[in-house]
Amino acid sequence: MPASAADGGSHAVSQALFIAELALLLVVGRLMGEAALRLGQPSVMGQLIGGLLLGPSFFGVIWPDAQHAIFPSDAAQKSMIDAVSELGILMLLLLTGMETDLQLVRRVGRAAIAAALAGVAVPFACGFALGQLLPAEYLPNPAARLVTSIFLGIALAISSIKIVAVVVREMNFMRRDLGQIIVASAILEDTIGWVTIAVAFGLAGAGKLDVWTVGRAVLGTGLFMLASFTLGRRLVFRLIRWANDNFKSDFPVITTILVIMAVMALITQLIGVNTVLGAFVAGILIGQSPILTRHIDEQLRGLIVALFMPVFFGIAGLNADLTILRSADMAALAVGLIVIASIGKFLGAFLGGTIGGLSRAESLALGCAMNARGSTEVIVASLGLSTGLLTQNLFTLIVTMAIVTTMAMPPMLRWSLKRLPLRKKERQRLEREELDAKGFVSNLERLLLAIDDSPNGKFAARLAGVIAGADGKPTTVLDLTRKTKDNERAARHKGAAKREKAKERGANPDGAEVEDAVKSAAETAASAEPDRDNKGRPVKPDVITRTALDTEAVAGEARKGYDLLVVGIANTRDAHGGFSKDLSLLTQGFDGPLVVVDSGRRNLASHRHGRILIPVTGTEVSRRGVEIGLNLARATDAQVTALYVTRATSNNSRHIPSRWRVTRRNELAVLRDIAALAERYEVALRSTTRADMAPDQAILHEAARGYDLVVLGVSRRAGDVLFFGNTAAAVLERSPTSNLFVAS
Repeated sequence: MPASAADGGSHAVSQALFIAELALLLVVGRLMGEAALRLGQPSVMGQLIGGLLLGPSFFGVIWPDAQHAIFPSDAAQKSMIDAVSELGILMLLLLTGMETDLQLVRRVGRAAIAAALAGVAVPFACGFALGQLLPAEYLPNPAARLVTSIFLGIALAISSIKIVAVVVREMNFMRRDLGQIIVASAILEDTIGWVTIAVAFGLAGAGKLDVWTVGRAVLGTGLFMLASFTLGRRLVFRLIRWANDNFKSDFPVITTILVIMAVMALITQLIGVNTVLGAFVAGILIGQSPILTRHIDEQLRGLIVALFMPVFFGIAGLNADLTILRSADMAALAVGLIVIASIGKFLGAFLGGTIGGLSRAESLALGCAMNARGSTEVIVASLGLSTGLLTQNLFTLIVTMAIVTTMAMPPMLRWSLKRLPLRKKERQRLEREELDAKGFVSNLERLLLAIDDSPNGKFAARLAGVIAGADGKPTTVLDLTRKTKDNERAARHKGAAKREKAKERGANPDGAEVEDAVKSAAETAASAEPDRDNKGRPVKPDVITRTALDTEAVAGEARKGYDLLVVGIANTRDAHGGFSKDLSLLTQGFDGPLVVVDSGRRNLASHRHGRILIPVTGTEVSRRGVEIGLNLARATDAQVTALYVTRATSNNSRHIPSRWRVTRRNELAVLRDIAALAERYEVALRSTTRADMAPDQAILHEAARGYDLVVLGVSRRAGDVLFFGNTAAAVLERSPTSNLFVAS
């Protein structure tokens, strides 16, 4: 009993000490990270310096007894905080992978590839040569000098995506041509680095270097990467969507992501390479998921940044002992390492930029940017220390090099980027991307389509395909086709052949026609996309078939998270000219943006809507209508007219001239904005104004001049009956055209 009580007391003390260590790392890491940001440095460097302050380098020198008491060298106690740090490595690599945009590499092409290859090869050669020349006492295992040399080469060659991206974004260069090349080069270097590190760990784990060991590590890594970016990509997408759509408990997507990361990390461990590669690749696949990216960022990033980052970098600082620099030999070696790493990286990136066709000034900026090792270097060094590829002294030297190069990079990059002018073509691209960044359609992630087999439904299916377009937005279709007892048997026989054909190609037999309509429209929209190098995944809608119009279906699907609902059913209007009860019930369960298709007196089953009228007011809801209309016009080569209505002014006003000038300025500003959008979508736009008329009268008057379709941005009003205001009600009741209502 006394022994048991003693064990219990010791366990309680151990737990209390672990919590104290955790709290201290979080507080100091947060404070030092904040201080670093205020000084223009990355916050992770502040967290690393916080660990140095708590470790033997500073706290251990000032008050060694207290430092040893809080951070004892006892293996059991140390393993508790180290476990959090090890998990932090996987979480950080997951986040790094999520921030890795491989599409960016494809877009910038030759310059990024050349810069990355040269930027890796030259410093790798320098690091490898350093490992071969180091005295044996600096090596953890002189017999395995080759593996340590390879690891040192990787450590000098790798750059930090996070640090590079932060500084480039801070300089407003993220979308500049050179900024994209810099970030894409860092992405490629990081990817090459982690794959090479995985192979190096495989060699180190085997304990020997032969053809079988090298072949197994390289082949295993290659097969894993191939499987991940083919079958693995689709599987990850489906798992994320399935978890989001079927679980009702809190944060199911986060659990799914963590399980995916763990499984892929275990797979890489089983094939003989390190878990870091699995976590990194899992992050890339998750970051490319076509849905829930904002959801993931908000929930997962906070956990990693608030907990795992300060703990991991704090532990890395604790493991580094800068007191070794008191030795002249170690200080000289540290300076030499920093010089070799900086020159090698700068020369490699500069040479790669020159080969890739960049100017001397651009290559200079690229060389300055790539010299930041930052958090990535610290992760690499920590892995090398934990796997026995680095000694404690070498680990400290590499951490010192990471701190110095990272802190030197921001001012150097700022200086070099300020010297680069903005070209005309680049300015035009930036203006286009700025429109996309604040646009409505470009920021949609997932669409829900509720339709039947009416002309309204068929047009809505094509419209959803147009909106999904080149970005490959995931689309779910609720086929609400009515089937009465009289025609159910006939419809079943009529559709038998079509279902058999659909089964042969693996499609949903009941929704084959709907799926084809959406896909065809999406392909048309993709081919009309001006930026064809930036096309996304092909649209393959999920079709959910209902045997009757089910008002609960939309509400049930809406809970899964959609950005837009497109509705096209036969029974759109009631006997009084307003929206029908069926339409009101369908849309009640969806709180987000909404598009309602109304064929009016036209046949929307036709693919032609040669003339489109879009009323504009300058409001956000009006702008959303403009974007939907322009997307449709681009896919169908339609003519578009933007109608701006100026309300009547009071004759009693003594300030009519000044009011007229304000109104005119507002009108010109709105029409310039719409013209910029039309130019972005490569649609010819005609604009017209109606003065001193009520909005509904102006729209109806213009619509009567031979238009096929009116696209109206509206605001949804509260109530049991779907209502978009008096103007929309008048257009619905009296317009001679077909109508699209785009509601906020």
